[in-house]
Formats: sequence, structure tokens, C-alpha cells
Amino acid sequence: MSEARIPRALTIAGSDSGGGAGIQADLKTFQELGVYGMSAITAITVQNTLGVHGVYPLPPEATAEQIEAVGSDLGIDALKTGMLFNAEIIRLVADRIRAFGWGKVVVDPVMIAKGGAELLQGEAVQALREDLLPLALIVTPNIPEAEVLAGMRIRTMNDRKEAARRIHDLGPRIVVIKGGHDEGMLGSDEGTDHERDRGPAISTGMQQEELPQSERTYGQTSTAMPAGEYRGVRSLFSNDDGNPENPPVIDLVYDGTAFTELYGKRIHTVHTHGTGCTFSAAITAGLARGLSALDAIQSGRLFIQAAIEDGLNLGQGQGPTNHWAYNRRRQEVLR
Repeated sequence: MSEARIPRALTIAGSDSGGGAGIQADLKTFQELGVYGMSAITAITVQNTLGVHGVYPLPPEATAEQIEAVGSDLGIDALKTGMLFNAEIIRLVADRIRAFGWGKVVVDPVMIAKGGAELLQGEAVQALREDLLPLALIVTPNIPEAEVLAGMRIRTMNDRKEAARRIHDLGPRIVVIKGGHDEGMLGSDEGTDHERDRGPAISTGMQQEELPQSERTYGQTSTAMPAGEYRGVRSLFSNDDGNPENPPVIDLVYDGTAFTELYGKRIHTVHTHGTGCTFSAAITAGLARGLSALDAIQSGRLFIQAAIEDGLNLGQGQGPTNHWAYNRRRQEVLR
């Protein structure tokens, strides 16, 4: 009798000596979600909660050889890219992805560290657009990164939707523009789709099925969540608390046809180092385990919500999130 195959995921990213982001955050997330994690390191960063104090890129061929070694032996069910640093590394990574024919590719377009350090050289943005994004199943920019990729400023939800369309035109099948940077500014549209999207589904009690597919929204208690293990965990996660002075975080998902809004409670904390890495890694783990793209995104949203809410309060600056929070909550459900 053959044994069940273990889901496998690869992260191609930089090393974070502080352990909160990059390769370290990705591998922690893979492990917590039951996925065997592998890595191809692009650069060594010297950082802690107070900032990035140095970046030492590896020779591009070293990254390519790591990918080749892992892909030719252990095999990969899904992969994510994080900090790729320069155009040559991006092109070599894209070349290896094409050579192996990998389709479940999550691109986290890491550009600037939270402390302001540049993690993607300027000339590399074009390589990201032209070489890597066409290979992506999912791309997960925050708002500043989406502005760079789309070539426009984002101030409203309509702006964010237009940016999502432009980024989708670059080739990824699904665009997720994260809402952590919006600080409530996206509620300022007058008579916009944002107000219409949220109103029927959240305010009047209309069922999601009554809305056009292109205007559906989902909170953390959505029926669109994955079945099984995720179903019991949802009740332990905070949702929009209805406080106008604490607007929710809204992650916008666009698949080329429909927009989906994922709502979560905004947590006011400085300990958010590595949230983008962790979110994209959780999505990658879901894909490796066979979840659909939307279900992987939704489960990733739950994972990072728990990681932020149950903070570790480490360090003197912007501390890391709590990578074991999700499973601790899940264990509470199963007791």
C-alpha cells in the first residue's frame, strides 16, 4: 500500500536574520499548515525589529541552482516568490519556473521593507512585470506595491479596482491587493462601487447569492470558506466590528471577471513585521494542499489575522507576527 504524498511548497526569497519575514516566516507558515517547506535563498538580510541594516544578494546562479536541486529531486506542488532583489535573479527564477512547468505560483512583489529599506532595485520592476507576473497564478501586492505595478496612485476603492485590472493585464490570473495600508481612506468614494458592494451584503442582510457575482463581498464568516477544518475555526476570528473609527481591513481579489472583498478587523499594533510574507506563504500552503485559489486566499486571510491578533510583542521596534496562533485557535475548536 502506497503512503499518502506529503504536500510540498518552495519559497524563493531572502533570509531574515530576525526570523519574522522572508524565508524564515515562510517555512514557519508551511510547517504550521502541514506542508513540507523548501527554500531557495536570493539574499541574506541583516535585520531585526528596528530595521534592515544590510542586504547581501547571492550570485543569481546560486538561486537558480537551489531551485534546480529541489525541483529535480523533491518535487514541488506550489511555490511563492518574495524578495528577489534584482532583475537578473527575477529572470533566472522565471526561467526555472517555465522549465519545470510549475503553475501554482504565488508572487509577493516585495519592494520596500516596513522600515523603508529598498528590497527590490528599481530596474528590477520591469523584469517583474515582464518575466514573472505572466507566470503567476496569484500576485499579492500591498497598496504601495500595487501603485508601482499599475503605474497609478490609489486613493479610493475604485482606484484599487482599476489598479487590479491593470495588474491583471500583466498576466497573473488572480490579483489580491491587500488593504492593510489603506487606514480607512478607501471609504471616501462618493456613490462608488465600494459603497454598493458592501451595503447589500453587510448592511441589509441580503444573501450573497442574491448579488451579481462581480459584486459579492465576504467577511471572515463567509460561506465561501474551505470545508472541513477551516469551517470550525472561523468563529474564533474577529470580523469588522462596525466601529466607523476603526475601519476594517479590506483585501480586494480580482480574477479578471469578478471582484471579491475580504473583510477583517483592523488591529492597531506595530508588530506587523512579515505580514505580507506570511500571508502569501499561507496561500501557497493552501494551494499545495489542493485548495482552490479563492479558498487558499481565504484560509491565508484567517492565518494572518490570527498571527497579528495574537502578537508576540518581541523586540524594540516592529516585531514579528505569531505564526503558531492559527493552530492554537484551531486546537481550541477541536477540544
